[in-house]
Order: sequence, then structure tokens, then C-alpha cells
Amino acid sequence: MTIEPAATPKSRAKAAPKASAAKKSIDIVIPAYNEEDCIEELATRLGALFDLEKDYNWRAIIVENGSRDRTWELLQKVSAIDPRITVIRLSRNFGMDGGLTAGLAFATGDATVFMTADLQDPPEAISQFVREWEKGADNVYGIVTERQGSSWLRRLNSRAFYALANSLTNGRIRKNASDFRLMDRRLYESLRELNERNRFMRGLVAWAGFESVGVPVPRPPRFGGASKAYSWTVLDLAMRGIFAHSYVPIRAIGVLGFLAAVGAVIAFIVMAIVWLTTGVPFPGYGTIVSLVLLVFGALTLILGVIAEYIALIYEEVKGRPNFIVRDTVGVLPPRQDR
Repeated sequence: MTIEPAATPKSRAKAAPKASAAKKSIDIVIPAYNEEDCIEELATRLGALFDLEKDYNWRAIIVENGSRDRTWELLQKVSAIDPRITVIRLSRNFGMDGGLTAGLAFATGDATVFMTADLQDPPEAISQFVREWEKGADNVYGIVTERQGSSWLRRLNSRAFYALANSLTNGRIRKNASDFRLMDRRLYESLRELNERNRFMRGLVAWAGFESVGVPVPRPPRFGGASKAYSWTVLDLAMRGIFAHSYVPIRAIGVLGFLAAVGAVIAFIVMAIVWLTTGVPFPGYGTIVSLVLLVFGALTLILGVIAEYIALIYEEVKGRPNFIVRDTVGVLPPRQDR
């Protein structure tokens, strides 16, 4: 019987060459509502990004969010040209965060990117996100350094929102952090487990934690079409985002009540001393009316804050889905456990 000599590391490498690592995949989730003027340019620039970043398998999941223009028709057209572009059509408009939630339910990549369809989130910046992800970041988010083409009121609203959100959430929602971001699979699968109905993705991502890195991204003007960020819509989103991620407003009610009670006791003591020492002052009709208005104004504010929290609870108790899918192009149904 002969004994074969043991194979050296070099001979083993020749006998069984190492298989090349498979490409990682990245999905891009893009809600689109009445964006017929932007769809073809969006598809062109996405295709250029996909061809540039050849080390990854790319897929765009564009969520048609109940549009009333030719958005659905154009999405079918660009998907037929480039199969890397897939489409989900919702039964109606479920809002920006509802669209993001719908696209996230279909995501399967090693990472997922959130961006808007109006090209104010430039696809070219995704390459910067990918570089940070390659270094180990789980959440790479865009920091809006300037808002080109935005009105002074829109800029004022944004500054006020971020100032309030940052202070009321102990810094979790960072100043000028946008929904434009890349998330590792570990992070976005964690988000899919959160089934709450009051969706505010920036807040949910911040709550989830993980290693986060901000990348400065100037926000260019819309490529085409009209902005959907109306003042009332933005205000409603901001209020829901803050109330859904902070207990500070409702806790402030107790502090306000305590301070009002202390103030009332002090005022009573002072008025009693004045009455005993100098007598009843001249009739204070204006003072009484002012105090009554002040008290009722404070009570109305308190009831308004409580009502906001009750409304959030009401939405959660109903348990309705965050989106309803009407049609799909090029995507498989999501897993039932999502």
C-alpha cells in the first residue's frame, strides 16, 4: 500500500480554486405621485448609476402612489425598456411614508435606498452612500445643505421642524436629515417588523439605532412638475412625526398645570395681603377678562395636545394596513411575514 503525500496549501489551491464572491444587490425604493414630468429622466439617470456601479446588482422599486396623471403609463414604459426598473401600483395615495413602507415590503437586497421621484434626491449621490456602506455604516443618510428653488416659507418650515424634532426627541432626529438614505439589510428588515400605523420613516430609522453616517447632499430644484409639499401637508407630517416619537408635549402639560397651580396660590396670597393692607382696589374688569382668556387659551392648547395623542392611538387601534397594492410590474409578492 502506498501513502500519498499530504497536499501542500499551494497544491490544494490549485486543486480547488476559490470561487469568486457573488455580487451584492441594492434596491432603490422610490414613491411617485403625479410625477409624469420626471419619470423618463429618473429612469435615464438610474440606468446611468446602475451602469457606473457595476460591482452591484441594482433594482429600482418605484411605487406609483395613486397618481392622477400619466405616471403609471410611463412607469410601465420605462420598465419594459429596462427590467431593472420594477413598479408597484397602490390603490390610492397612501402618502410619502406609506409609499416607502410599500416598497420596503418588496425589498430583497443587501441594502435598500430611499429617494424621491422628483430628482431632488440626485441618484448620483447614491455612489457616496455606497462607499460609506462599504466602510461598515448601516445607515447612510443625506444631510440637506441647501434647498435650491424652495420658497422662504418652505425653508422656514423645515428649520422650525428640525429644531423642534431634534430637541423633543433628544437628538434622535438630526438636523436637516432627509429620507434620502441607504440602509443595510439588518436595519431595513428591523423596520419591517415595526407595524405601527403612524409612519414617519426618519423617526423610525432613528429609533432603530445602528451605525449611522451623514453625507452632505445639496437639494436641487425639482426636475419637473409641481411640488406636493404643501404647507398644511408638511405641518401635518411634522406634527405626527413629533407626537409619534416624543412624549415631551404631553408631559409638559403636567408641568404647566403644576406651575399654574403654584402661580394661583402665590397670586391668592399676594391679593389677600393687598386686600388686608390697602383695601379693595378699583374694579379690574380688563384684568379679569384677560385672565379668563389666558386660562381658556391654555386649556384649549392642553386639549389640543391630548387630542393629537388620542388620534394617534385611534389610528393604531383600527389596525388598517399601511398600503394596498393594486398592480405590480416585475416584482414578486412580499413574504407573508413582513
